[in-house]
Amino acid sequence: MTFYRRGKKAVRTMVLSAGLVLMATAAVAAGAPKYVFYFIGDGMGPAQRQSAQYFYKMETKNPDARLLMNSLDTSALVTTHSDNTLVTDSAAGGTALATGFKTTNGLVGKLPDGTNVKTIAEAARDAGYAVGLATTTRITHATPASFSAHNMSRGNENEIAVDQLNANFDYLAGGGFRHFVAKGNADGLKSKRKDGRDLVAEFKTKGYTTFIGDKARDAFRAYEPKKGEKVLAPLSYSALGMEIDRRFSTQKENAMPALSELTAKGIETLTAQEKPFFLMVEGGRIDYAAHCNDAAGTIYDTLALDAALAEAYAFYKKHPEETLIVVAADHETGGMAMGISLDSKGYFLKLDELFKVKASVEDVLTYVYPQMITDYPEVASRQKAYLAYVADNFGLTDLNARELKKLKAAMAVEDRNQTLKAEQQTTYGYAYTPTMIAVAHLVSERARISWTSYVHTSSVIALSAVGYQAEQFDGFRDNTDIPRIMAGIMGVKLSSFDAVPSKALLGKTVGPNEKYSKIPYGHTENVAGKN
Repeated sequence: MTFYRRGKKAVRTMVLSAGLVLMATAAVAAGAPKYVFYFIGDGMGPAQRQSAQYFYKMETKNPDARLLMNSLDTSALVTTHSDNTLVTDSAAGGTALATGFKTTNGLVGKLPDGTNVKTIAEAARDAGYAVGLATTTRITHATPASFSAHNMSRGNENEIAVDQLNANFDYLAGGGFRHFVAKGNADGLKSKRKDGRDLVAEFKTKGYTTFIGDKARDAFRAYEPKKGEKVLAPLSYSALGMEIDRRFSTQKENAMPALSELTAKGIETLTAQEKPFFLMVEGGRIDYAAHCNDAAGTIYDTLALDAALAEAYAFYKKHPEETLIVVAADHETGGMAMGISLDSKGYFLKLDELFKVKASVEDVLTYVYPQMITDYPEVASRQKAYLAYVADNFGLTDLNARELKKLKAAMAVEDRNQTLKAEQQTTYGYAYTPTMIAVAHLVSERARISWTSYVHTSSVIALSAVGYQAEQFDGFRDNTDIPRIMAGIMGVKLSSFDAVPSKALLGKTVGPNEKYSKIPYGHTENVAGKN
């Protein structure tokens, strides 16, 4: 396993090599794959993959049905610890998957001492590949940032957007226009930029066709890429909507393109460049759903990633000798497990309960009871309305005494508008409302799915691959192995430093860096742009 080397010599080497790269014009190595796809399920552990497969069998009424990601030729298990802790965050996990180096939680594209490390996407670009990134989160979020930026904090998304401008990749699609548009822009879009820069205009001057906000979604779908045209498409204020809401809601913010559409458009855009390409696709909202223990939301977004994979697989079938596809994850989220002991007859799952769920916990349910507090001043009427809502949208009908008690206790906490005590945070999570978590847990219990955490775990993740030299990924791996194997297959060069052991493996777990520690690990933002 390769980690990092500290020291001024390493920094000087990186600066020099970066300068040479900018002046170099490289060609794709002879014998290398022409088309490389890198799929990452954020928070997608083995239980997320397997529960989605069981659900898919039931949905299709086909006992032989399998997820495509679970059907590829090569498989592996992968460890995910970061440099400073055995439980990684998405920044350190993404950096390991992108660069082959461990780093401190919170850093993107950097070693713990601040040294920049080249990403596989940058190495591909420098070797002559067209490069694209697609995600259901913000384009500036931790995973895509780890492939396209270098910053001491994943929270510096305005700076990360500038790095992405300078990266000069061919295709960037997802959410998060707030970090690209200028304050006071003519379209009236909300911005989080504080420097007065209009990055959208700057992208345009570099030859990008831009699609900004939900009003651009139809134009994005209709766009026919041409050679020499690059694409910037942050289609929402924050993350794109969750798949379950996209499927069942008619609200315009949830009518966004699916991840499969972003993938297909990425393939079209990169193919139009008439050269080899590298495309990273992130199913980012698997993680969001698992953070708040939303079983149905987790499964639907895992299925969305599998549908995106199908777009790449169809391309692979046309170019089987020239294409490599790798499916991985940055970590597991939530400690998801299939099975829960509620009684002496606990050896079964009831995933059919999840077919009754028609909305996400985080993006939809978060706001329902707080709004009802305004709409229904009388407590009894309010609670009756909420029970009716969760019955209709989450399948929680015929509540037994224990379930009703759990829901009423959660509503009572919000009725009193009290600050959660430490023991209540253990029950309801530190960043969520009691009512949303109570519903999430009751739905999971009925499906016999259990959770151990509201954050990430150190569980291994599953990797699968198919195509050109995919067998090289086989075995029990570390996340740093994946981009190094990929770089070797592609004939591109990542950064090279002497290896030192991860502090976490030496039992020297430390907290996140001071700057990052101010940023919550959870995902409390909603796609409608409440934050």
